[in-house]
Amino acid sequence: MLDLDAYLERLHLEGRPGLAEIHRAHVQSIPFENLDPHRGVPVALDVDALAAKLVRRRRGGYCFEHNLLLKAALEAIGARVEPMLARVRWGAPAGTVRPRSHLVLRVDIDEALWLADVGFGTGTLLEPIPFGPGGPYEQSGWRFRVIDEGPELVLQTDADGEWRDVFAFAPQPVPLVDIEVSNWFTSTHPGSAFVTGLIVATQDPDGTRIALSDWSSLALVVRTPRDSTVTPVERAAIPGLLAERFGLPGFALDGDGRVVPAV
Repeated sequence: MLDLDAYLERLHLEGRPGLAEIHRAHVQSIPFENLDPHRGVPVALDVDALAAKLVRRRRGGYCFEHNLLLKAALEAIGARVEPMLARVRWGAPAGTVRPRSHLVLRVDIDEALWLADVGFGTGTLLEPIPFGPGGPYEQSGWRFRVIDEGPELVLQTDADGEWRDVFAFAPQPVPLVDIEVSNWFTSTHPGSAFVTGLIVATQDPDGTRIALSDWSSLALVVRTPRDSTVTPVERAAIPGLLAERFGLPGFALDGDGRVVPAV
């Protein structure tokens, strides 16, 4: 069982907040990061491991970790939560079929169904949106909508006035064993972007998205709904940026330039 009070303290929340408040606070408080797969450490998904890493050690994680931790917290406040696997389309050439390597949640609470996702890197939802086709929904200047595409639902976001696909998923719950398989591929396969590259991201309360990534060239990217800045970064600067911009102190670079815990 998740220690709900410790989780809420991690989010800087008190009392028994509702779904939207928890979702937004989670996004703003716990960074997105792949530092474990990046250094060759597989990701564990049991609730104890998630709480130890993201809550007690004040680390971040990627989609499986974030959304399964959120699932445990929402179930602790009485919600019914069903996980669903999605194919990421953001950044993919048209027609590309990617694996089901993203996790989203359908949340049933207070007689309403919601789509929740606190784990999509730099572009995740700030708050849940009604489950099913609908929108647009504006959140701190960012706009989202959901459309039908045959048997799948597609989350889209407004990028420079054009609706672009973020991810697509069949609205069918999946068992934990399927999530474990997707997680194992994502965190260990030598071709996975989470193994070969580095990405760390967070969102400020005003909606500003901040990301450090070497998926193209190593850079710090700051985006608002109105503009963006890209600042090239020297690899030696990574540990300092992790501590100062993302709240992740205690890291260094090894001889291969991988981010590892500082000795």
